[in-house]
Amino acid sequence: MSPAARPDFSLNAVRRYRELAELAEGGAVDVLVVGLGVTGAGTALDAASRGLSVAAIDAHDLAFGTSRWSSKLVHGGLRYLASGQVGIAHESAVERGVLMERTAPHLVRAQPFVMPLTALTSRRNAALAEAGLWAGDLLRAVAGTARGTLPGPRRLSAVETLRAAPGLRGHGLRGGLCSWDGRLIDDARLVTAIARTAAGHGARVLTRTRALSVTGTGALVRDELTGQETRIRARMVINATGVWAGRLIEDIRLRPSRGTHLVLRAESLAGLHTGLHIPIPGETSRFVLVVPQDDGRVYVGLTDEPVDGPMPDVPEVPESDIGFLLDILGTVLDTPLRRHDVVGAFAGLRPLLDTSHGVEPAGSRTSDLSRRHAVVTSREGVVTVVGGKLTTYRRMAQDAVDAALAACRLNAPPGRGTARLPLAGAASRATLAALSAPRRLVERYGTEATAIHALGEREPHLRAPVADGLDVTRAELVWAVRHEGALDASDLLDRRTRIGLVPADRAAALDAAHEALAAAAPSATGN
Repeated sequence: MSPAARPDFSLNAVRRYRELAELAEGGAVDVLVVGLGVTGAGTALDAASRGLSVAAIDAHDLAFGTSRWSSKLVHGGLRYLASGQVGIAHESAVERGVLMERTAPHLVRAQPFVMPLTALTSRRNAALAEAGLWAGDLLRAVAGTARGTLPGPRRLSAVETLRAAPGLRGHGLRGGLCSWDGRLIDDARLVTAIARTAAGHGARVLTRTRALSVTGTGALVRDELTGQETRIRARMVINATGVWAGRLIEDIRLRPSRGTHLVLRAESLAGLHTGLHIPIPGETSRFVLVVPQDDGRVYVGLTDEPVDGPMPDVPEVPESDIGFLLDILGTVLDTPLRRHDVVGAFAGLRPLLDTSHGVEPAGSRTSDLSRRHAVVTSREGVVTVVGGKLTTYRRMAQDAVDAALAACRLNAPPGRGTARLPLAGAASRATLAALSAPRRLVERYGTEATAIHALGEREPHLRAPVADGLDVTRAELVWAVRHEGALDASDLLDRRTRIGLVPADRAAALDAAHEALAAAAPSATGN
């Protein structure tokens, strides 16, 4: 049966209220996961798929933190290969293939990228980049990802490069390098699909539930909607709060880094449809990425700046980051962009491990830190998983659950099943192509697109877009309230859809969000 017809995959206010009440009655769960970003949601799914009872909580919402601020790419590990981190590169390539071919083909697609070869890119660096692309293609083959899923790299003439990216400056252009990688339709939608799949396997997925303190046997939590405090008892506790992990476990040492992206309209870049890799002058393995989206926006990123002091829930974007990214864009564009062309910006905080243990070498920076994840068990028995990347969330989750099982000496099946466990909405590409629903819905919701389309058929007013110039329909907002756990307008506009990345679009869609909440949401008590 399709997840579209399965109520156990649905998250909503009534289910949240019921499951919080069940936990308050005192029954212990096998695993309590704190944090519902991609790692926490993946951990909940891994544990639930092994037959363990699971509660997964977050103080805010699904994908509230770093997981919604990514470049929306599922990387194959090329950057890690260039820095000699072969193991991480191979792991990334394997997990990219898992997402594209098995678990989430509706959310991840092949994206072409062009690296323009300008006067700022020496022939030596161009040769090194081309060799790296072929090494990345070898990684793809070793990982078992089909050539039909990801085409191979090739060199382009200057004419072909300009045809692929017409906004580039033609003067001095020697040609380009074309490569392919995985691109997420939406990182927050991936987290939502993982969390709902975990719920379908019995996990209690509870947003707006803040952990006030944790031990190896549970946590004191507060319902952020009512203020009520309760204790959740658990045999294992896993801290998957990312860059905020140190708030719960003091021994965790991180060196967070800020990655900033710009949001542009596609027309600012001559209607760009091909991604760009723009070399950063003076660097050998760092690039600015230009990633076009299906909604007429283009993301440009990203920076890599160390962050000190308390970690904000929502990072601010400094003007210095915006200026840096515009300057790099200006090295290849025929018509440089100005500050007013930036219609939005966002920044994420990477939870990078601090492995310096003392004085750092001169010139040390966060871009040099390993993206390898680590699993640490505290003296109290709390397992913390930190580091890593969105692409490898499944392996991080598996390692965290394995460590928790070892710490409490509890037996459970090995965690290998999630590599073949389709996420909510997933199906083969042939099945997805045959669905009788608009292509845009299929690419965001997979098999569930037919149910969302049917909402509009039954209630014609739900077919309307949420605002002029936006593709998102009112039916999608209603679906998010009924089945995806959206509890307020912020959930709808900033995470279930990404309308909020452009403040003007968010303001235009706000009334539609409130109308959807009023029409679709029963009270939190179920009355």
